[in-house]
Amino acid sequence: MEVQNKVTPSEEQIKGFFSPGADGPIYMLNLLKFKEKAEYEDGRETDLTGAQAYAIYGAAVSKILTNLGGGGMFNAKVERLMLGEVEEMWDSVAIAMYPSRQAMIEMMQSAEYQAIHHHRGAGLAGQLNIETTDAGGQWLSGSGFELGEADEG
Repeated sequence: MEVQNKVTPSEEQIKGFFSPGADGPIYMLNLLKFKEKAEYEDGRETDLTGAQAYAIYGAAVSKILTNLGGGGMFNAKVERLMLGEVEEMWDSVAIAMYPSRQAMIEMMQSAEYQAIHHHRGAGLAGQLNIETTDAGGQWLSGSGFELGEADEG
């Protein structure tokens, strides 16, 4: 399996994003790799690290998500790789919940999001975004891990 961190999606990924998806909420798993020093496209000078620039973006996105009926569900610093191999570790992981794929599209197209998006680009060296559905577990007031219908034996 080849892993490539990116800052923007490919044309194929964009097409897939705009196609109909599962009903209900999506949980976007973000594996984040930050630049050592933030780099803004407009060339402005800054003392911010990539993580600090992304944190400005993250705080603003959290407010937008809450207004859409979603929210930041989880974030944490990556400590180490427990199993498997990758060439370079991510710095942080986050899970954001959107009420639907359409809600995420609306957020990304909003003027409010466009006004803060530059902090994301300034801070990220790359990331993987993995769209998940049919979430369960204790953090969602469930009893723990359960197999979905398609996964049962």
